[in-house]
Amino acid sequence: MKAMILAAGRGERMRPLTDHTPKPLLTAAGKPLIEHTIKQLVAAGFNDIVINHAHLGLQIEKRLGNGNQFGANISYSPEGEHALETAGGIINALPLLGDEAFLVVNGDIATNFSFAELKNLTIDLAHLVLVDNPTHNPDGDFGLDNAGLIVSNSVEQFTFSGIGLYRPELFNDIPAGPSRLAPLLRIAIAKGQVTGQIMNGFWMDIGTPERLQELDFYYTQQRKRS
Repeated sequence: MKAMILAAGRGERMRPLTDHTPKPLLTAAGKPLIEHTIKQLVAAGFNDIVINHAHLGLQIEKRLGNGNQFGANISYSPEGEHALETAGGIINALPLLGDEAFLVVNGDIATNFSFAELKNLTIDLAHLVLVDNPTHNPDGDFGLDNAGLIVSNSVEQFTFSGIGLYRPELFNDIPAGPSRLAPLLRIAIAKGQVTGQIMNGFWMDIGTPERLQELDFYYTQQRKRS
């Protein structure tokens, strides 16, 4: 199974840090965010990795190369200076992702989730990993019913972690160009074609400079304990 890291976001909330550095190359514990994710994916058996990029994206290619130093085979899906948004970026990369289900991970999250749990999972159109709602998203995004199906509304809502499995068919008939993932997911959810799970563990959305500092502190403390 191939994996894709979404790394094309402009990182507006991270400015001025992202004025001259793409968000995935911002560092925590002395290492770019995207390198933490790549190493976790490789450790879980995801060696073929596709990375999309837009703003200052050539810096990402220069830093990571072909991925040999991580034990990975990295391919790139450039989008120019203006990102295609989540679904648009995935659609643009489909020729690199093949005909089977693939893993997609947001490039601006940090987690200790075991990606290996997803490697041999059989899915319909999509499978989402959910987390408890952080303070910056108190109302959540989706619910999960007793059969393991994602539902749009439920008494208890959870936040989408930015980790998901997708089949290429989810994107059938969607034209190339900028498009968002959430509307596609909600259509498939209404048809009962999206499953999910709730992860219990460390997860952060690295959306602001303050959260980047929190992550740096977290990784530093983890090193001291190991």
